[in-house]
Amino acid sequence: MASLYIDIKDLKEKCCDIHVGDEIYLSGTIYTARDAAHKKIKTLIQEGKSLPFELDGACIYYAGPTGTKEGMAIGSCGPTTSSRMDVYTPLFLEKGLCAMIGKGQRNKEVCDAIIKRILLWKICLFPYY
Repeated sequence: MASLYIDIKDLKEKCCDIHVGDEIYLSGTIYTARDAAHKKIKTLIQEGKSLPFELDGACIYYAGPTGTKEGMAIGSCGPTTSSRMDVYTPLFLEKGLCAMIGKGQRNKEVCDAIIKRILLWKICLFPYY
């Protein structure tokens, strides 16, 4: 088992170095979004409009907004249930989404989409069935 320190912008090229059991420390820009944001992004893609961020090479942390305490940049930020994003994930993977952080199982369509993009399979941080 290795400990790997990877910047998100380098994740695609480094994913071949990742093995089961490795600890991965990500740095760089990680976007937070959950089902409402995913729905909006899907609509923008379907309408051919620009996205709030480039999906190609991106990492999305499935988390929602919480209250922010005074003097803090963000409130509590824990993972939300990944399966709520399953309806959007295959499209996002087609558009180049590189990594997802969340909790819970994914459906077969999502697992198949990850397997289809074998490089993403190695960095997927979700349990699957």
